[in-house]
Amino acid sequence: MTIYDHMTTQDHSAVAPALSFSADSEPALALEAHHITKSFAGSRKRSLPVLNDVSLRVKQGEFVSIIGPSGSGKSTLFHIIGGLEKPDHGEIRMNGQLVTGEKGRISYMPQQPALLPWRTIEQNVVLALEVAGVRTKEAREEARLWLPKVGLAGFEQAYPHTLSGGMQQRASFLRALLSRQELMCLDEPFSALDALTRSDMQRWLLDIWESTKRSVLFITHNIEEALLLSDSIYVFSSRPASVLHKIEVPFARPRREDITTDAAFLSLKLELSQWMREEQRKMQNL
Repeated sequence: MTIYDHMTTQDHSAVAPALSFSADSEPALALEAHHITKSFAGSRKRSLPVLNDVSLRVKQGEFVSIIGPSGSGKSTLFHIIGGLEKPDHGEIRMNGQLVTGEKGRISYMPQQPALLPWRTIEQNVVLALEVAGVRTKEAREEARLWLPKVGLAGFEQAYPHTLSGGMQQRASFLRALLSRQELMCLDEPFSALDALTRSDMQRWLLDIWESTKRSVLFITHNIEEALLLSDSIYVFSSRPASVLHKIEVPFARPRREDITTDAAFLSLKLELSQWMREEQRKMQNL
């Protein structure tokens, strides 16, 4: 069972609008993870530590990324945030409310599109609204407003297998976007795409996010992707994961098309790459 299976809510309001704050006010916290520690049962009755005292936060309207070695526990943290797993120690708060172990608090987009093959693209997109109890007519009207905005006009009645991987990911993202939950958790959503499609999807996601300003927690192994999209980046260590660094991304929004060739961008990318290579070597020696 996936996190998506537990996305339920009674809030029938419209898609979260762009957020704005006065110059002298600090955005509220959409997510706070405090001192999360988690182990699983391993071989010979020994425990396998996965997360070690991990703390992070996402402000309302902020795009935050997590990068770290493969197998370091990033997806486990998502499962804890989504309520599918309970931490051994620590707590999860959303908008100041203690929600540790509670399901239905996030909007989730997995690595694979996870579209239902027997449903059309429109029917897949409205699924989150149906789960939320929105009337079918209202859900379809809302989906039809958004489908052209994400490049899916004319494909409303198509089935997933007839679409490219990038278009399937757009449909999956729109399903998550239409969820009534403020926090979107995106788990390496572009990892299965070819390089050119991935680049197109990064720019597309950036444009959509800058128009909606949803709170996003994003897992990726792609350092350039994290720097391009994010306001801040948490760098995880090898397993058991802890937070090695938090980087405040210094580049202005909206992000320029050519930012990836900027000297400051390339310098920061190199620094992050060196940290990642060191942690990946540690993972290989576990």
